[in-house]
Amino acid sequence: MGKETLFERLCCPACGGALRKRDEEVVCESCGRTYPIVGGVPRFVERENYASSFGLQWNIHSKTQLDSHIGLDISRERLFTASHWPERMEGETILEAGSGAGRFTEVLASTGANVLSFDLSSAVDANQSSNGDKENVLIFQARIEAAPVAPASMGKVMCLGVIQHTPDPHAAFQALAKYVRPGGELVIDCYPKTWRGMLQWKYVLRPVTKRMNEERLYRFVRWYAPKLVPVSIGLSKVLGRWAKRLVPIQQYEDLFPLTREQNVEWAVLDTFDALSPAHDHPQTLETVRKWYREAGFRDIVVEPGWNGIVGRGIKA
Repeated sequence: MGKETLFERLCCPACGGALRKRDEEVVCESCGRTYPIVGGVPRFVERENYASSFGLQWNIHSKTQLDSHIGLDISRERLFTASHWPERMEGETILEAGSGAGRFTEVLASTGANVLSFDLSSAVDANQSSNGDKENVLIFQARIEAAPVAPASMGKVMCLGVIQHTPDPHAAFQALAKYVRPGGELVIDCYPKTWRGMLQWKYVLRPVTKRMNEERLYRFVRWYAPKLVPVSIGLSKVLGRWAKRLVPIQQYEDLFPLTREQNVEWAVLDTFDALSPAHDHPQTLETVRKWYREAGFRDIVVEPGWNGIVGRGIKA
């Protein structure tokens, strides 16, 4: 399709009018609003927003979770397990909401589909660096509730690892559902709201850490997490996998065949990811099923998955 044709799929988030590029900005031909293009990325949001911690972490760890960087298929397996989509999708157009550094953008692009990928945070800069040169990928900065996409225009919409970090996950889901055309698919995942999940150490620490300066918190995590990785691994080997919940870090030695260095980098990244977001709103299976039903989906599947809960359905 090409980037220019992909750009034509966008519309003004304020009025729905057609957009055109003019020098280093995007102009709405209907209402006259302008949006800057910075680093090759159209920006439809204010620079400062509640997702700034994600911009910090993904620009530092721009390659940490990319399959092409680590030499594993972790992101690919998570994406296709969640979506049940085919691995070849030429001619399809996919809207990816909440791209982060582009770990799933990379996988979606490999299917041959056309990918419109966005994030609220400056993580789009990391994604642009890794995936912006692909002809079938267009990256822009926007919020889920006001993406520059026409209602009922997307055949496939995906949002992995994001919806629980919005101020109102239900409203975010409704916005995503609005972009799906009849017969199209919506795939999401989110953290589970269970008694076991709510006993995680992050919910004890977050009332303090989410209010800390992001750079200071990251430096602290960068200092202590590597020191606790061997402690967590040792407890898991002696007492079982549940024991790593006793240590206030995330680490994946027992889940993924990462090298020791990769496991430490993932520990730093995901520990900061757990402690820093302004919002963390887990959901129940029944709540997510209700969202799909209310939004007019059929063939609904909501089940436990990689990130806690996975949901998918077809717009009736």
